[in-house]
Amino acid sequence: MSLVDTAATSTLPKLVQRNAEQDPRGAGIREKSRGVWQTYSWQAYRDNVRDFALGLAALGFQRGDKLSVAGDNRPQLYFAQLSAQALGGISVPVYQDSIAAELVYVLNHAETSVIVAEDQEQVDKALSLKERLPRLRWIIYDDPRGLSFYDDPILRSFKSVLEEGRTFGKANPGFYDGEVAK
Repeated sequence: MSLVDTAATSTLPKLVQRNAEQDPRGAGIREKSRGVWQTYSWQAYRDNVRDFALGLAALGFQRGDKLSVAGDNRPQLYFAQLSAQALGGISVPVYQDSIAAELVYVLNHAETSVIVAEDQEQVDKALSLKERLPRLRWIIYDDPRGLSFYDDPILRSFKSVLEEGRTFGKANPGFYDGEVAK
């Protein structure tokens, strides 16, 4: 596979799409979990980006919207960033070890509408700021541990957004062409 910048590789979502077509079972991204490497193939990487992008679209995310991620380097956070890009949005990663007072400036300045948080710690920080983030519409969390009793309408699980994306994709078959949403 050539890394030459062409129309097929001019964006990261397009590059993932191209790799999924040329090497669907090849290793797209790896994560170590409890000492064991877990691999997402290029096809799985592409499918997660597509489904999450469609889920974001179903939640109202549009071209120009900003999505922030807060957490460790995890595949789901990369899927979220590329999903935002595939929708014409902008990804704004923040330092996971930042305290809430530091995050509020960055998130406000970026006009973040969606925060994808790795876990309860990141969710708690985001929730503590929601009154100070006027553009924030959703906080999406990946790891549900510790969140089962949270009852805030702004919260969504990563898994539920993927599922909503699959449903939205079936209802809108021409919306996402594998590279950029329409």
